[in-house]
Amino acid sequence: MLNQLMLYISRQATSLPRYLIEQIVQFCFGWIPGIIGIAVRTIAYRTILRMDGAAAIEDGVRLRFADHIRLGRGTYLDHGVYLHACPAGIHIGAESFVMKNAILHVYNFRDLPHAAITIGDRSLIGEGCVLRGQGGVTIGNDVFLAPLVQLLAVNHVYHDTSRPISEQGITVEGIVIEDGAWIGGGAIILDGVRIGRNAIVGAGAVVTRNVPAYSIAVGNPARVVRDLQSDPIAPPAHLPIY
Repeated sequence: MLNQLMLYISRQATSLPRYLIEQIVQFCFGWIPGIIGIAVRTIAYRTILRMDGAAAIEDGVRLRFADHIRLGRGTYLDHGVYLHACPAGIHIGAESFVMKNAILHVYNFRDLPHAAITIGDRSLIGEGCVLRGQGGVTIGNDVFLAPLVQLLAVNHVYHDTSRPISEQGITVEGIVIEDGAWIGGGAIILDGVRIGRNAIVGAGAVVTRNVPAYSIAVGNPARVVRDLQSDPIAPPAHLPIY
């Protein structure tokens, strides 16, 4: 029982003292609603995470491994956001928004070298998005992720048919979304993919390969349907982007 308890704590914080501090601070201040709660947390949460200036954290936000979380000036974390930053951390840039019920989950207990989530300045992570950062997720400046987007920087090994897939390990390559890109609602970006600068991924697309800069990709699997530099005409009204 004791071993199970310590294993649980090791999945929540860097040490038992850190676990206690982070839980106490969130218990005391994490529930306070409205602008008063935001103001209180701007001060109180500096004891458990790093803030580069004031950041707005709504009530109901859950933080794990808070000492590996860094928030830029003007960052906003909406109700129900969950950040699990073990161990390389989560860095959210200045004036970026993480909206209601989004999940940013590094959860690296395999000593993977690039496990982290980094979000640039003025970017938006929409409602219900899921970012899995075992292989590393890097999002640039001014990127827009519409609701329910999934960035899954991890994959399973499955070649040995004599063993369950859960026992065969994982592979990780990482995901990069460059400055100014727009990912439509419900799109899924798989491990190893790079989305180029100012590229657009249509709603519901499943992206298995790189998307060049200044292009539009739609479908499952996603394919490029327009180059915005050579063919700058506005896309048709029915193109499912948002």
